[in-house]
Amino acid sequence: MGAGSGVDAGSGSGVCSGGPVMGQRRRLALRSVRGAVGKGRDFTRRALRDWGWDGRESAEDALLVVSELVTNAALHAHGCEELVLTAGETLRIEVLDGVTELPCPGAVRRPGVPGGHGLHLVRRLSDRWGCYPAGAGKVVWAEIESSRLTARRRDPNPPPPGPQRPGPGRRGPGRR
Repeated sequence: MGAGSGVDAGSGSGVCSGGPVMGQRRRLALRSVRGAVGKGRDFTRRALRDWGWDGRESAEDALLVVSELVTNAALHAHGCEELVLTAGETLRIEVLDGVTELPCPGAVRRPGVPGGHGLHLVRRLSDRWGCYPAGAGKVVWAEIESSRLTARRRDPNPPPPGPQRPGPGRRGPGRR
């Protein structure tokens, strides 16, 4: 189960590399902030870039998870109070709101009616997610393994443009 008691709604395992950002935490207060979803995404995008975790599609997944969690807090819990990002073996995304009722991801969705898909997206895009009571509210969290976020590093000395000599196992023009 996740930190504290509550719902641990995801499972997954994987080997992760630590990386240079182990243990860094960033907080963004969002209580009564207009445009909280956009501000949360921008905040997350900057953190991912600073941590070197912006080079893969999974970084976009992280932004979508933040959007869904902050939107859910706005729609169902009178707004998001705080967004917390923690870097380690995982990117941990936590959204604190002011309502103690835990989310119910198994709620019946009606075809053709918008909404009701947020936690299903969070479940699909993250490696683990869950929630737990916190003071007068709750924290809904999701984790994405750092190995999915690590940017592929570019070669600092790429070959010059133009024709190249064939290397081992490669055939040059006219060779068979």
